[in-house]
Amino acid sequence: MSKLGLIAGGGALPVSVAARCEAEGRPVFVVRLAGFADLHLARYPGIEAGMAEFGKILSALKKAGCTGVCFAGTVSRPDFKTLKPDLKGATLLPGIIAAASKGDDALLRKILSVFEAEGYAIEGADDILGGETLPDGALGAVSPTEAQLADLRKALYVAEKAGELDIGQGAVVCDGLVLAVEAQEGTDSMLARVAGLPADLRGSAADRKGVLGKAPKPIQDLRVDMPVIGARTIEMAAAAGLSGVGGIAGKLILIDRAGLIEAADRLGLFVWGQQR
Repeated sequence: MSKLGLIAGGGALPVSVAARCEAEGRPVFVVRLAGFADLHLARYPGIEAGMAEFGKILSALKKAGCTGVCFAGTVSRPDFKTLKPDLKGATLLPGIIAAASKGDDALLRKILSVFEAEGYAIEGADDILGGETLPDGALGAVSPTEAQLADLRKALYVAEKAGELDIGQGAVVCDGLVLAVEAQEGTDSMLARVAGLPADLRGSAADRKGVLGKAPKPIQDLRVDMPVIGARTIEMAAAAGLSGVGGIAGKLILIDRAGLIEAADRLGLFVWGQQR
């Protein structure tokens, strides 16, 4: 079985990818991005590296015998002035900075091209996780009303339009009103922002209203940065008074499907996959 090089940012997704490789007996080598990767990943063979240490990363992947690479987890856009590149990174940095000026997706495509040029196959986290993406329709015991579905459709439309401008992947809509659009802060911070809005604009635990919709950017490479939800997403949506969470069927990765469903059922939220 081929060895996977996992480039790990923050959050639960890289932990799930590493655990799936371990469960299936697939060898994995984890590059833990300094300042982002979960501490639990230190138990796997690998290294810690800075974002601009491309020479160190590529050399370690080659020495470990990796043939495929998976990028997983959250990484904040860096202040390029503060990066400390190695020699390889210094040669690549001007092109990376130029790509970053065109948006996050251009930046990701540039980084992917560096690894592809070295002969590595780029593998999507969803493929490694066995296609654990949002199915069509309801996931769990709660189904949305027609009004809630209307909010979800609008939230997905807003998220896709924002994605066309390379802004983010999520939006919250309540009674047809757009309460928030995700940008660089990420989904958790956006939901915390919604929770801080006046009570008359959003739902509550006693009267849940509003929906979080997450959709991939139309311009993005789905092998990296596909939208993700997990039990924490459900819990934060509930704390914001929302009635549910949804996305495009087949294009939203589920972290710990069983735990996600348990949280949604316990809190009374629907999880819905919208067919395209």
